[in-house]
Amino acid sequence: MKVLSIQSAVAYGHVGNSAAVFPLQRIGVEVMPVYTVTFSNHTGYGAWRGSLISSDDVREVITGIEERGVFPHIDVILSGYQGSEGIADVILDAVARIKTANPAAIYACDPVMGNAKSGCFVAPAIPILLRERVVPAADIITPNQFELGYLTGTEPDTLESTLRSVDLARAIGPRTVLVTSVERPDREEGTLEMLAVTDDGAWIVATPQLPMTANGSGDVTAALFTAHYRRTGDAADALARTASSVFDLLQNTLNSGERELQLVESQEAYAHPRMQFAVRQVR
Repeated sequence: MKVLSIQSAVAYGHVGNSAAVFPLQRIGVEVMPVYTVTFSNHTGYGAWRGSLISSDDVREVITGIEERGVFPHIDVILSGYQGSEGIADVILDAVARIKTANPAAIYACDPVMGNAKSGCFVAPAIPILLRERVVPAADIITPNQFELGYLTGTEPDTLESTLRSVDLARAIGPRTVLVTSVERPDREEGTLEMLAVTDDGAWIVATPQLPMTANGSGDVTAALFTAHYRRTGDAADALARTASSVFDLLQNTLNSGERELQLVESQEAYAHPRMQFAVRQVR
């Protein structure tokens, strides 16, 4: 499997491509990372150095890949945080060109906007752009519950309302939706859930909710789920593998006492997930 991953990069820590690339490689995926920013560290520290890469330069890199004759062999285009409006045009153009070269290719979009605790943390134009242009072009989206609500103009909280919101999102374009960080009032205490919905059904998995917040965990989740699902076509299996891998990554990070994901130290969790969490079909 070959993945073109258009995301940010940091020198210190693990977010964007700096979070997604290694886990994908560890499960045997060939990744072509294209960077949209090069920062010293993620912006959650409140201070960083580096710069956005211009949309023209990002386009040039992708064109160079195309000139190597690679487009017919790309299976997945993956995108995450979009730091500027111009990057969306570059991504959508790349998706169209790759799908022309390989109609079986899919586009997986992590519509990064924010979360329930901090609200939106992207430029005001980005959520509108994602909702109106980017998400409709995607085959897979991986929003958290807050982002799902924005995309659909709803306030999902219960399982039923979250499923209805997912149906609205799927009506926009993407046939597969992974909702991360599902928090519903009637879930088992001390757990956090993920929900995957496809044309074949809907599945949910619960993991213990750890007392931490880890930048980059969503990037790892989107990458692993997309790769597993593209490889097998089995959403329940992809959900189980992703939940197992990401939980062990987060547990290892918590145990380390470090702020940054223990991405390399947790590599066996990607290559050989323990499959310790049961997946339940809910539709």
